[in-house]
Amino acid sequence: MATKLLPAKVQKEIARLSEKSQNTITRDDLEKLVLLVYPSKSEQKSNHNIKLSISEKPLKLAEIKEAIYKRFDVKNTDELKKSGQFQMATDGLGKLNFNNKETWEMLYRKWIDILPDETNQEGYGCINGIDIFKYSRPWQVFNLDGKTATKEDVKKAFYQLSKIYHPDNQETGDRKIFERLNKMYDSLIAGIS
Repeated sequence: MATKLLPAKVQKEIARLSEKSQNTITRDDLEKLVLLVYPSKSEQKSNHNIKLSISEKPLKLAEIKEAIYKRFDVKNTDELKKSGQFQMATDGLGKLNFNNKETWEMLYRKWIDILPDETNQEGYGCINGIDIFKYSRPWQVFNLDGKTATKEDVKKAFYQLSKIYHPDNQETGDRKIFERLNKMYDSLIAGIS
């Protein structure tokens, strides 16, 4: 079968599911199903925002700063610190250390976009390539289009994720992830008219 086309993580899950199904579903059938729905590398790249697919290399600090200056319509860090709009936006974040790249990256994540080298993330707290603890991108996490999704679409997407991350699920449940998904769900439902 064509398992070489699938990441090791997916192959492992196919093996686990086929063992768990007690011969009701064969491994070959699972692989065929996954290959039908799993996007190829070219499809994965074309599904990304063009801005992100241009470059996945890390942004330089100067590029991050410039994007933040532009967002808050200032020319430098001194103007940024004095900007009323920036002060309101960062109220509650505590004291910011503008000498740390991490501070600038956090500001970029919050008000600009996903950092190019942080796309397609995997691991704890990553859903649909988004680290839900670094980013508040509920449309991407729920894999929906914000312009066309209905409340019913949001509910369905939330239900699917809830089945996986609800704390009562003994295999894959996670309270922290579920609480974060709940907040995202509430914000999406509130925003749909």
